[in-house]
Amino acid sequence: MKKYLSRLLLGVTALVAVTAAQAGAIDDAVKRGTLRVGMDPTYMPFEMTNKRGEIIGFEVDILKAMAKSMGVKLEMVSTAYDGIIPALMTNKFDFIGSGMTLTQERNLRLNFSEPFIVVGQTLLIRKELAGEIKSYKDLNNEKYRLTSKLGTTGEMVAKKLISKAKYHGYDNEQEGVMDVVNGKADAFVYDSPYNVVAVEKAGAGKLLFLEEPFTYEPLAFGLKKGDYDSINYINNFLHQIKHDGTYDRIHDKWFKNKDWLKEME
Repeated sequence: MKKYLSRLLLGVTALVAVTAAQAGAIDDAVKRGTLRVGMDPTYMPFEMTNKRGEIIGFEVDILKAMAKSMGVKLEMVSTAYDGIIPALMTNKFDFIGSGMTLTQERNLRLNFSEPFIVVGQTLLIRKELAGEIKSYKDLNNEKYRLTSKLGTTGEMVAKKLISKAKYHGYDNEQEGVMDVVNGKADAFVYDSPYNVVAVEKAGAGKLLFLEEPFTYEPLAFGLKKGDYDSINYINNFLHQIKHDGTYDRIHDKWFKNKDWLKEME
């Protein structure tokens, strides 16, 4: 009888463990009534803070649509980008939605949804270098100074592909761009959608935009390892909005229409 009860207890414990393992970020959000997403709102036009202090952007609108599909409220948890993965691991929010590139290095620590957009690294350079710099390869010299945002693929690419140049990173994109505008750096390495806006907003007449991406970077939502139920929900949601017109409407609002720039002034 003791052996039987012992086996029964082990079976119940295992069942509880399996049930607990199946509960994921999406299930927790539905029970809570709030979807909490970690982001660093400095990445135009994906997530950024307007002049009224509101977080707006392309990725924000996708997350709002996702929260609506779940019947919950969206809570955006502002988090410094270089600490966003540790913050996820300590349950500060449900998943990462901060323009994160799906890299193999990050994939060892996180599970990712399917990409919701693909971007690539591009360059903003000092206008004086117009005839000198034609691609990132021309910058791979110790006489040049590069900048980007800390913890991003811009930093990774600068250190890997343009390793001979001097590098200095910043906590936000704007500081890096202004370094180039003010002649303290020769080039800013960053994602193409951000640089498209930055050259118009901050660098008109002072910067040149080398718009041909030289990397392939799918952006996706980052979740804790093993949370396959949540990934299943998010992927199905992305498939739905890409076929019912929702994705195109949101995309055009932020990438084809520049009216939102007035909210940032």
